[in-house]
Amino acid sequence: MCTRIFWNDNPVAQVVARTIDWEFSDEPRMWVLPRGLRRNGDTGDGAATWVSKHGSISLSAWDAGTGECVNEHGLAAHALYLDEADYGAEDGRPTISNIMWTQYIVDHFATVAEALEGLERVRIVPKQAKGNDLPLHVALEDPTGDAAIVEMLAGEAHIHHGREHNVMANSPNYEAQLANAARYRPFGGDLPLPGDIVSTDRFVRAKYFLEHLPEPENELEAVAGVLGLARNVAIPYGAPDDHFPSYPTWWMSVADLTDRVYYFQSTRSPNVIWLELDELDFSEGAPVLALDPRDVTLVGDVRDRLAPAQLPFGVST
Repeated sequence: MCTRIFWNDNPVAQVVARTIDWEFSDEPRMWVLPRGLRRNGDTGDGAATWVSKHGSISLSAWDAGTGECVNEHGLAAHALYLDEADYGAEDGRPTISNIMWTQYIVDHFATVAEALEGLERVRIVPKQAKGNDLPLHVALEDPTGDAAIVEMLAGEAHIHHGREHNVMANSPNYEAQLANAARYRPFGGDLPLPGDIVSTDRFVRAKYFLEHLPEPENELEAVAGVLGLARNVAIPYGAPDDHFPSYPTWWMSVADLTDRVYYFQSTRSPNVIWLELDELDFSEGAPVLALDPRDVTLVGDVRDRLAPAQLPFGVST
């Protein structure tokens, strides 16, 4: 389970936070990926192939695919769990696994609008990671404040495009989340603000508190504001779950799309780390770099801790 929150109505910086919640760690690795990489959709025969047009910072899960990423133009993409996801049947288009979906987006496009047009060229197909089925939906944002949520339901793309689509959680689907939120007092209903860890409650709280953030004086206050909202919906270690012994939040991130800085915090470390995209070498032929962002010795700008690494997934020869 996860939550994504985009603060796009303040005058300082367009900042987006997300949490990742799971029964066990997704073993994230942080990658710096230059332009010119030969990639594929990781679906076997019929997979889409491409050469990356834009450099990116990407966060992988289980060394199997990209969970979220932001490119050098400030386009960000995040994959979150959605039980209802149904990607449909074969239709002749090149295919991309759902855990390569976000990477395909930031490799190709510079804005949300471009990405939505380009998604029609490929078909998304489900793929397991570490033995887990991962039905996913995707959230997109760019430095103009534009946003979108893309859900594949009964084989059809349901696209919600516009600045107002700034909060996303997990099941039920986005339209049902909005309908549920309308039951609560802040959005015209009768119920008080909810406090459980379930997806519907996290969605309502994130949407409510986002509307009440005070205007930041600088970009660091903007980052801190949206990170505070992520902490409000984060799930503590050991918190009981209806289906698992516990389903904690393993990490949180913030992407400052205006200033092109990517922040990360492991919930097992007190330290926040970051990379400034403008200080990275995304030129074609530059090395692929990586680090383990869970390393508790990391703090602050971690550019000097990056090391050359070999991508283990979605690579074409």
